Amino acid sequence: MVAHVVHTFPPAADVVVIGAGQAGLSAGFHLLRRGFAPAATAPPGARTFLMLDGEDGPGGAWRHRWRSLRMSTVNDIYDLPGIEQRDVDPESPSVDVLPAYFADYERELGLAVVRPARVRQVRWDDDGEHVVVETAGGPSVRARAVVNATGTWSKPFWPHYPGQETFRGRQLHTADYVRAEDFAGQRVGVVGGGISALQLMEEISHVGSTTWFTRREPVFVDGEFGPRSGHDAVARVEERVRAGLPPLSVVAATGLVKTPYVRALEDRGLLVRHPMFARIVPDGVVMPDGTTVGLDVLFWNTGFRAALDHLRPLRLREPGGGIRMDGTQVAGEPRVHLVGYGPSSSTVGANRAGRDAVNALVRHLA
Repeated sequence: MVAHVVHTFPPAADVVVIGAGQAGLSAGFHLLRRGFAPAATAPPGARTFLMLDGEDGPGGAWRHRWRSLRMSTVNDIYDLPGIEQRDVDPESPSVDVLPAYFADYERELGLAVVRPARVRQVRWDDDGEHVVVETAGGPSVRARAVVNATGTWSKPFWPHYPGQETFRGRQLHTADYVRAEDFAGQRVGVVGGGISALQLMEEISHVGSTTWFTRREPVFVDGEFGPRSGHDAVARVEERVRAGLPPLSVVAATGLVKTPYVRALEDRGLLVRHPMFARIVPDGVVMPDGTTVGLDVLFWNTGFRAALDHLRPLRLREPGGGIRMDGTQVAGEPRVHLVGYGPSSSTVGANRAGRDAVNALVRHLA
């Protein structure tokens, strides 16, 4: 059992920001710009905010990316507001560079992020006006508003298929991936129709054999993912969350762009999609036609869900399964903003969402 770290922080703040990844840090930056101060050091009478982060150190989800994800792949899409990333070697692993950048950012701005502070639940206060943010094994803080920026990385989605518990090989999720060499000489079933599935399948295919499974026939898009396509994708996701439906994945909204690693698979004759298997057996999977595909590994690249379980006491979900949104604000609830959720789940979108949430909160708290 991991012992909880007991923190000391003020029992009240105007705004609590939960999460210090891209979206959370953006919110912190804009709170500072609008005259808020970290609660622990704020002078009397100042508007205050408190940032809580469940990670052991700075970097958000970037702390957990695989080492083969280089800066050349993520270049120009990760700058935090106000302080640009310094020039780095494009071949450097993002897992080394970006957490260090985030740490410098927090320190330079003086955001006073409290970590590891894992939020257990957020509930309405008895007065009906405030929210109470309870941390695991630590104190609670009473706030006038909450900006939730917990992302998705901590909640990988594992679908269930008949016979899954009988499989004698290894099963892992994208969140567990470290390096291709771990699959040397093995037969790997790659499940999922997204960007990560194809990128990691291309890496693994150089050391082991791969078989690709998806629920639907992938839709490939020629050319680059430009501003117009990005705008259209965001609009489709935003339409869903305004209706209280769960947000679409990026690929579901845009299609699969033929990136260099996709073209590399195609050139090598490995971009061959198979329909999903009917069930799992100890040594592989059984296809709908009854044939068996032998496998040593089942690699589930099946996406992530928004990490919002701690907000359940607020009863925000709609009958459609999602949370009805109006921009970053939960519709009809100006005290709760979700940044990095739905249309703001990209890095650029997260920066803008932090700004928009703070602007709305300034109006509300006035």
